[in-house]
Amino acid sequence: MSTQASQTAKKSEVRGVFSSQEIRKVGTGTTTRKTVQKTFWFVEQHGDVIECQPLNTNYIPSGPKRKITMDELIAKFSPEPEFYMNSVFPKMQELQQTVDNGDEHRKNGETFAAEYEYSRALKLDTDNVRANFGIGLTYLERGDNAKAQDIFQRLVKLDATFEPEHKHLFNEFGISLRKSKMLDESVEYYHRALELTKNDENLFMNMARVLLEIKDIPGCVEHLLNALRLAPRHEPSLKFLAWLIQKQLVPADKMDQVKSALQAAQEATQSGTPPQDSATAG
Repeated sequence: MSTQASQTAKKSEVRGVFSSQEIRKVGTGTTTRKTVQKTFWFVEQHGDVIECQPLNTNYIPSGPKRKITMDELIAKFSPEPEFYMNSVFPKMQELQQTVDNGDEHRKNGETFAAEYEYSRALKLDTDNVRANFGIGLTYLERGDNAKAQDIFQRLVKLDATFEPEHKHLFNEFGISLRKSKMLDESVEYYHRALELTKNDENLFMNMARVLLEIKDIPGCVEHLLNALRLAPRHEPSLKFLAWLIQKQLVPADKMDQVKSALQAAQEATQSGTPPQDSATAG
């Protein structure tokens, strides 16, 4: 492709299905022959970042995404616009609508209708994060912890569970695990989230809530301190810390760090720093 064509491609964001081909040798000796394996990918560009994701057998983008460069896209991938418009795009719309229907039913307290829609979505894409969260929350709301446990095991293995776009859902799910007294699962869930997302004060605060319930007070205080290191005026963490001080639960070896955190919060208040959002803490 010419330099001018390459520059033109970079100006507009890419979204669609592309294919790649891999030549493989099959057999040995005189029976050796070459086969061409064609793989289809959903490619989407966000600013300077281009991501490609394989299609599953239902023509849905599913599985881990990987980043590629524009030069790689041009050199190694071929556009498949008709396949995208005739097969992939309609399936993606169907999946989106099915998950939306599930969310609407769950919002209205219609848990069995929600389960039906989420189950339909998962038949199209087993790894769909929104559908997994939705059906997991539906089970927790219904008190069906055994089924929720199965969904939990699936979610903690999916890296996409803890991507920023799902922040509200993964916080809500963790809170629901704790409120359903699935405390071991909640601790494992937050550990996994913190492995992948280290800059979310609400995650640290919510982990602290679970650690309090399992009576790990030092761990509870440490996670609150981590939250306040990220966000010195994080209101839920400050209130939680004040409650622990009132109940005389703060370990002696943590008091100096607690005093430093409270001092930092006071200084942030005096400097006019706005309080941090606490919408996903609970």
